[in-house]
Amino acid sequence: MYKGRMPATLDLRYPVGQFEMPATVTPEMRSHAIDIIAALPARLREAVAGLTDPQLDTPYRPGGWTVRQVVHHLADSHMNSYSRMKVAQTERSPTIMPYDEKAWAELPDMRLPIAASLGILDGLHDRWVVLLRALQPADYAREFLHPEYPGAPRTIEWVVQHYAWHSQHHVGHVTSLRQREGW
Repeated sequence: MYKGRMPATLDLRYPVGQFEMPATVTPEMRSHAIDIIAALPARLREAVAGLTDPQLDTPYRPGGWTVRQVVHHLADSHMNSYSRMKVAQTERSPTIMPYDEKAWAELPDMRLPIAASLGILDGLHDRWVVLLRALQPADYAREFLHPEYPGAPRTIEWVVQHYAWHSQHHVGHVTSLRQREGW
């Protein structure tokens, strides 16, 4: 999980480093990860504040998504994760439905103003964080099967740690582009 420091890397795909699931997660680590998830909507709004349409339509790296696509992807991905987590809370070891995030990033709604997805993230994260903070310690061990990770069930703990990283990862795409471009 991202712990608040930028790695010394030139790989523009991973401005905060690649995700690594900790071998053990303490209650403090979990709480910190939930705080990062809670902060995503405000951090993202800050990261995109004042950007023009041409800037929003600039890829964060050569061959990468535009800032606009990153914002819309965050809404898509976090909605999917929230739903998957609820399924894992209410069913026994369910298999979740994958989606093709690259194909989704090419759909027509990705050209909408980013306000649409910023609003989704506000409400979604309000609900997600309430649910995460209400879980009992044993709930974080609940498993689900993800077809993209065959043979290795994922847990709600993994969701929390991964999406804390995911939040920092994509905000890092925007902020590192702004820094490189002097925006």
